Amino acid sequence: MFRIIAKDVLSQGAGTRIIRIRVSAPAVALKAQAGEFVLVMVTGKGERIPLTIADRDVQEGSITLVFQEAGFSTRLLGQLAEGETLYALTGPLGQATHVPANGKIVLVGGGVGIAELYPVARAFREKNNRVMAVLGARTKDLLVLVDDMRRVAHDFHIVTDDGSCGRQGVVTDVLREILLSDPSFPVYTVGPLPMMKAVAQVARQAGAPAVVSLNSLMVDGTGMCGGCRVTVGGQIRFVCVDGPEFDAHQIDWEELAKRNKVYKEKEAHICRLDSL
Repeated sequence: MFRIIAKDVLSQGAGTRIIRIRVSAPAVALKAQAGEFVLVMVTGKGERIPLTIADRDVQEGSITLVFQEAGFSTRLLGQLAEGETLYALTGPLGQATHVPANGKIVLVGGGVGIAELYPVARAFREKNNRVMAVLGARTKDLLVLVDDMRRVAHDFHIVTDDGSCGRQGVVTDVLREILLSDPSFPVYTVGPLPMMKAVAQVARQAGAPAVVSLNSLMVDGTGMCGGCRVTVGGQIRFVCVDGPEFDAHQIDWEELAKRNKVYKEKEAHICRLDSL
């Protein structure tokens, strides 16, 4: 039984909420590593939602998931209360983050992607790496896990589009300055697709290596359907089994953007029906 042990709203504004839930899943908690994700089904007739494992508690047998209410299924998940159960949860899935020891990394996250960045930041810190974090959002209301990230990062930067928190601007402004002073800094990024593409471009211009954690659309989530395929270095890869992390300089960003819009019209139609 995948029971929701705890639930809280991390952010609410601009017509959307970012929610954190702690779910009882002992087997997943035992094996989960940074960078991996689970597939969640709210109901038996619902779709599978891929969610990054933001944290785990082996002793309690729980995992923490953070999600933004963006479409019909995430809104349905957001309606569940503490004590209620998920229909199904599968994982951990995907490839764990490669974390070398005694090095350095600059981690760039945007919006709800910050929750996906947190376990990666902690893993790098635990292996004695120098961790530099750059967090961004449109407004301070969409920033999440700021205190958690601050605890694991040696250097910490916040950027918001409207200047309501930290520096006004975008994450690439700070990243460009960091790489200008030290272009050998490896870059890791997760967040909205346009942000990740921009981060990859800045890293490429500086000659810095970059890894991106992709959030492409998934249907089956186990490599059977091919819905999450992405072109990396001219070859087809599946985000669910080969990823979610790839060399950011090898991604076909234009193709990925088009694929992520495949169900946009249908999802909007379903959400309109749900509001009637």
